[in-house]
Amino acid sequence: MKDTEENEGGGGKVGAKKSEKDQSWIPKIIKKRVCTTFVESSFSNGGLCQCGGVRETHGSIATGDYFGAAIVSQWDSAQHSSEYPTDAFGELEFAGAGRRHSHFLRLSCDTPPQIIYTLMTAHWGLPSPNLVVSVVGGEGHEKVKTWVKDVLRNGLVRAAQSTGAWILTGGLREGVGRCVGEAVRDHGAAAPSLSQKKVIALGLPPWGLVHNRQQLVNAQGSFPARYYVQNTSRDSCCLDNNYQAFLLVDDGSVGRRGGETAFRANLEDYISHQRTGIWGSGSIEIPVLCMLISGEAKMLKRVDLSLRKGTPWLVLSGSGPAADLISEILRDLSSVPMSPTSPPAEGEGVEGPSAELRDRAREKVKRYFPAEADLEKLVDRILNIYQSSDLITVFHGEQEGPDDFDTVLLKALVRASKRVSSEASEYTEELKLAVAWNRVDIAKSELFNGDIQWKYEDLEDSMTDALINDKPQFVRLFCENGLNILDYLTYRRMECLYRSLSDSSLAYNLLQRRLSERQGLAGSVPNLDEPGSTLLKSPQSPLTGPASAKELSLYEVSRLLWDLLGDVCQPFYYGPLGLDHSTSTRRAIKQVNKLLLGECPYREQRCLSPWSSLFTWAVLQNRSEMAVYFWEMAGESVLSALSGCKILRELSKLESETETKVSMKELAQRFENLAQDVFSACYQSSESRSFTLLIRKSPVWGGATCLQMATVADARLFFSHDGVQSLLSQIWWGDMERSTEVWKLALNFFLPPLIYTDLIGFREQEEELKNVEVLHGRDTDSLDGNDATVFSLADIVQNEEDAEEYRALKANLKGSSPSTPKRPFAVLRWRQFWFAPVTSFLGNVLMYFLFLCLFAYVLLVDFKPPPPGGPSTLELVLYFWVFTLVCEEIRQTFFVGSTTVLQRMRNYIQDMWNKCDLTAIILFSLGLTCRMFPWSYEFGRAVMALDFMVFTLRLIHIFAIHKQLGPKIIILGKMMKDAFFFLFFLAVWLMAYGVANQALLYSYDPRPDWIFRRVFYRPYLHIFGQIPIHEMDADKLQEVSCTDNTTLIEAGAEPCMSTYANWLVVILLVIYLLVTNILLVNLLIAMFSYTFSKVQEHSDTYWKFQRYNLIVEYHSRPCLAPPFIIISHLHLFIKRYIRRIPSVKIRHFVLELRGRKASRLNTWEAIQKENLLSAHNKRHRESDTARLKRTSVKVDSVLKQMSEIRDHDRRLRTLETELEYCSSALSWMVEALSQSNLIKATRPPPVLRDLTPLSPTS
Repeated sequence: MKDTEENEGGGGKVGAKKSEKDQSWIPKIIKKRVCTTFVESSFSNGGLCQCGGVRETHGSIATGDYFGAAIVSQWDSAQHSSEYPTDAFGELEFAGAGRRHSHFLRLSCDTPPQIIYTLMTAHWGLPSPNLVVSVVGGEGHEKVKTWVKDVLRNGLVRAAQSTGAWILTGGLREGVGRCVGEAVRDHGAAAPSLSQKKVIALGLPPWGLVHNRQQLVNAQGSFPARYYVQNTSRDSCCLDNNYQAFLLVDDGSVGRRGGETAFRANLEDYISHQRTGIWGSGSIEIPVLCMLISGEAKMLKRVDLSLRKGTPWLVLSGSGPAADLISEILRDLSSVPMSPTSPPAEGEGVEGPSAELRDRAREKVKRYFPAEADLEKLVDRILNIYQSSDLITVFHGEQEGPDDFDTVLLKALVRASKRVSSEASEYTEELKLAVAWNRVDIAKSELFNGDIQWKYEDLEDSMTDALINDKPQFVRLFCENGLNILDYLTYRRMECLYRSLSDSSLAYNLLQRRLSERQGLAGSVPNLDEPGSTLLKSPQSPLTGPASAKELSLYEVSRLLWDLLGDVCQPFYYGPLGLDHSTSTRRAIKQVNKLLLGECPYREQRCLSPWSSLFTWAVLQNRSEMAVYFWEMAGESVLSALSGCKILRELSKLESETETKVSMKELAQRFENLAQDVFSACYQSSESRSFTLLIRKSPVWGGATCLQMATVADARLFFSHDGVQSLLSQIWWGDMERSTEVWKLALNFFLPPLIYTDLIGFREQEEELKNVEVLHGRDTDSLDGNDATVFSLADIVQNEEDAEEYRALKANLKGSSPSTPKRPFAVLRWRQFWFAPVTSFLGNVLMYFLFLCLFAYVLLVDFKPPPPGGPSTLELVLYFWVFTLVCEEIRQTFFVGSTTVLQRMRNYIQDMWNKCDLTAIILFSLGLTCRMFPWSYEFGRAVMALDFMVFTLRLIHIFAIHKQLGPKIIILGKMMKDAFFFLFFLAVWLMAYGVANQALLYSYDPRPDWIFRRVFYRPYLHIFGQIPIHEMDADKLQEVSCTDNTTLIEAGAEPCMSTYANWLVVILLVIYLLVTNILLVNLLIAMFSYTFSKVQEHSDTYWKFQRYNLIVEYHSRPCLAPPFIIISHLHLFIKRYIRRIPSVKIRHFVLELRGRKASRLNTWEAIQKENLLSAHNKRHRESDTARLKRTSVKVDSVLKQMSEIRDHDRRLRTLETELEYCSSALSWMVEALSQSNLIKATRPPPVLRDLTPLSPTS
């Protein structure tokens, strides 16, 4: 497909070679026809064969066989021509046309149509059609009427664009074929590039009629063949350059029409048995409609043969003889009775039509075709056509106009489908056609207007078609009109939807990789290199095929979602598959293979969260409109939007196509905006419930919370919302007031008794207990009312001690005691201060400064020699301090989180500051080890000095919490990347100058250290102005002891400076300083300025996102700072491994709601989302674009009504004329009868009354 597009776009040598290689098989399979028997034409004096070719072009044997030629009176293609490998195929370039190449192929009229259809769709890259309109008639130099051109331009091509149709014509620059080509060209110029791909014009001319056909002949194929067209303004038999492909049908004749008719009919019949949609996944077969424009007498045979195959026809009445004859026959003979005989079988003639019917048909045929000799055969054909009138739709173009042409096409095909399938409902077939064409407007106006009561069974297949082929408007329409998604979406159908993914999509390749892994473990790896290998595609029906272990299952989907969403979610679909979340991958694969080899009972189960599952399915395919609709229907709107954002951003990192990558990022940003908008509406409604929404554990999304998903999705805009920051601030300050100054915290930290004074404000104990009681004990549900209750830290169970006391408090609340137990004031106030994250942060900062002071003092003053002289007491204290830091890092690595040990280690090492901590600890361990031995003492001291720098740089992370310093840290990190690119350019220029300068100044100096100094170090110092001019300029050269003796120089003597070309040294110095100090340094400043302005513009957003990570870190830390943190570690060890008290802080900021409270919260969130969407729709309806659109629709409606009024006026005038004629005739009859003696009148004739007095008067 891509090779084809490259050829079409440029026709380069590489693309031509690929296409030539891909199509080299064509002559082996597809043949041409050549006349091999000379049958003399009676009009050529013996020089021409009846095939149209001259005598010299026929073989000598056939030409010499005069006896054989004499007994043959009629040339027949099947008998008198032979097949040979085709010699005309490839790509066609119209000279001077300036457009992409067209495909062409010369083929025999007996070629099987399935080969040609596969060639067009699989090798030429033409998209499979949703409709085929075969335009016949109007050939030759016959002038096409103006209204017919309008129908083709404004009706047919527009309908083809909206339905994704193929248009089949003769493909020549004459008659109707030229009009269709011009209409396609005009559509391509006016329509957007996306819709141009949907209009496929396919030409099927007879090979012997094509002008300049010898330019196309090349036995190896033409890539491309240049085709010259002359007199393009006049009708000719040249190929039209507005067609995408040409099938040059060869029956062995030259200059004769009609040789392509049989193949064209066979191709239409074959396409009509293929299914629409991706991979043939549509609910209907491809509809084929023949469109008759004008036509001669021989066209009646074509219509008759096609009707016998059940192909529907659309006849344009008023366009020409054959079309007018058929429309008049259908209109005038409907009142004439047929014979009572049964309808004829296929292949038989009409049996015994009534004499009156045959006579009237003969009159009409004679009127339209008076010169035809075999009149009775034409009458038989027209009567056969009349018997198949239910397959024919007459379009009165002059009266109806081209605006409703697509609706006319739909009605015509519905009539045909009713005749073919007697059991099919008219509305069901019409719906399937509307879905295949993606015409939701027709479905709404004709089918879902309230007159039809749709059942689930009627919509099921069409729903599958709409889902697979990305028609979200139909999905919405079906769900609003009787389709229950709970009944529709089973796990079997979910798997089938994933199997329908396009093989060019990224999700397909990722699922295929997971399927290969599972099959590889099962010992049944398919060969991926075989052409046409599609692991995800089932050879059975997409919805009813039996399952096997070789097909895609929910396990591959679960693995893919696990890879994209990460450890924040538990694996999806493990419940239906009977897997445990703690099961290893290898064991899970074995269980899944064993399950799939059985009956798979889970596939008949309903999907527990159908909307969320469909949302994930749509997001993986980057289907924006459908994904947004499923998000609107799914619950947990904020979390669903953030999950879609995360999936899309991960997919964009793996996507190689630039356009697709950009669309994924845009859709991800759209979902992040939706999450922020919904949460903003929730926060405005109720602050406390919006806090609960952020930390609520979701059963649908694998136990994730909104904050966790926003973190992994890098949703900085969501984190910058005031509601999220309000929750974080409340968690950060604990039960203390947020307005507390830092100096008060520090004073209470060093003087703990001050916490019992009013220096720091705390929330009251009663309020805390009330919130605990409301959320966890009694039935006064705070999620029901629109309250503004301050969120309590009891919701997130801040630490282990809180958990224990909460359990005791809960037990007391459930007991019979009417009074609520209270903690002692001293214990409560102590815990409120020390267990707040801000206190833990302050303690860590102060103790870390003290640690750095101790480290610096030991390194500078008290660094004793190796044992037994050292280390000193303070140095031992330093070692113990670092040991407590190591213990804390071990706790963060192995004892935080609920995932496996390897996943915890991977999560730990991914953080940049954890890498910094690990580096500092490793360097300290190395320095400590080396300083204990005399031989490595100095090396150990040097390592300690470097390690002090690393520990000091760790301070940067601590100050990320500061609103002004936090963004500057981000700017600094991005500037480091800019500096890296600057240093690359600088190093290239510095080395170029340094080597040249060294070579010019010193002819020979083999000392490596001095070479390094003069090549790199000295030019680097030149940038900062340190230029030793006395060592470079010969005029200012000082007297030094040097030598030019090579032996002495190698012994270590100073070499003398070369004065040759010293002027060049000065010039190089000037150029070097100009480039480095002006160009490169200013480039660095410009890069820094851009980075600063870019980050500073969004500094608040960056800081708020970074602040969350710091709050989570210090919320999880023990309240004591190193080195006293060892006490907390011992306390935790006793509780976890001796007393066996489980931790409730393994996962941070998680609140699990069940039952009534969870359903109320979901309902409240859904209401806020509905209000938001209603407001958005209202703004959209009131926008200027929507108003202009509605005005345009109204104007079109008025114009249509005016057209109908004019039509009614024309009909009334015609009726008045006829009435006037009838009145005159009756008057004449009355007058004649009154003057005759045949009738004796008993009274005089009536007199016409004057009706004007009956009109209203003023």
